[in-house]
Amino acid sequence: VQLQASGGGTVLPGESLRLSCVVSGGIRSSARLGWYRQAPGKQREVVAWITRGSYSEYAEFAKGRFTISIDNAKNTVYLQMNGLKPEDTGVYYCNVYPPIDRYFGRGTLVTVSS
Repeated sequence: VQLQASGGGTVLPGESLRLSCVVSGGIRSSARLGWYRQAPGKQREVVAWITRGSYSEYAEFAKGRFTISIDNAKNTVYLQMNGLKPEDTGVYYCNVYPPIDRYFGRGTLVTVSS
């Protein structure tokens, strides 16, 4: 099983990024997929999750700014992040929801700084 996150980078406050996660391997088709993040010195937290049918839920801090989506044909989950803030800085990961520890990859680094 591989969940490969990409699309991170360094942006200014207020700018946007779109993260992608390609899912491969033996993940059940009914599994929910999620985005997680870990800020420096903090515990990893869920950002949002989505079903294959595109039902989604968001953490409070993500509501109104982030959008999770899925392309089932490409086995890819996206996270569109708008209005980024310095506190959004961290490593972003994708995984199933609820997460399975061994499925966490290296993630992709997002840095929001002026």
